[in-house]
Amino acid sequence: MEPIARTFEQTDWITITLMVSLLFPLIGKSIYYSRFLNFIILPFNNKYITMYAKKEKLFNWFHFQMSIFQIINTTLFIFFIWRVYINPTEAKNQYIFPLLLASVFLFITLKTLVQLFNGFIFNSYNTFNELIFKKLTYLNYGGIVLFVANVFLAYVFKDSQIVIFIALILFLGINIIGWVTVLRNYQKFISNYFFYFILYLCALEIAPLVIMGSFLK
Repeated sequence: MEPIARTFEQTDWITITLMVSLLFPLIGKSIYYSRFLNFIILPFNNKYITMYAKKEKLFNWFHFQMSIFQIINTTLFIFFIWRVYINPTEAKNQYIFPLLLASVFLFITLKTLVQLFNGFIFNSYNTFNELIFKKLTYLNYGGIVLFVANVFLAYVFKDSQIVIFIALILFLGINIIGWVTVLRNYQKFISNYFFYFILYLCALEIAPLVIMGSFLK
């Protein structure tokens, strides 16, 4: 009876990435349990926004942890889109994911800082702070959808176009709910600065997405 050599594969970097991202909501749940429960039901109940939009806003550890969770999973989801639709060969490059992660992090951070700076310019810092908090909260919730999609794309339905399509629809749906909520709550503010609001949409919402899309191509 001859001995059989057993080889062990290297730890999958996607598994490590998913596990690291999962640590952030788990830590958030353990420290901010009631806040986490309110966050989980966000699309069905606006209690989280009502309770925390005026209190702690952007600069809160729970919000920061969920933002990191969302950024990691958004980047991984973009990586899967890259691998399926754009450049499967280039996706094997070990530097692609770190570059995408840095790009997404800088994109969201710079965009948030520029929006806050606009708040200073228009003497409406608190209003802009609340507005950005609400938008990012829905974006962070979308990170949960992307996490589930990433698990399916990595282990269950590998590189499935159907999973990518469904995840995109759900992710966009959640963020559209967020936008509608924000617009409804700030109707008076928007009507007073309607021209500047249009400029804001073009310069800070639409243009960055066009730039990001061009970068991916």
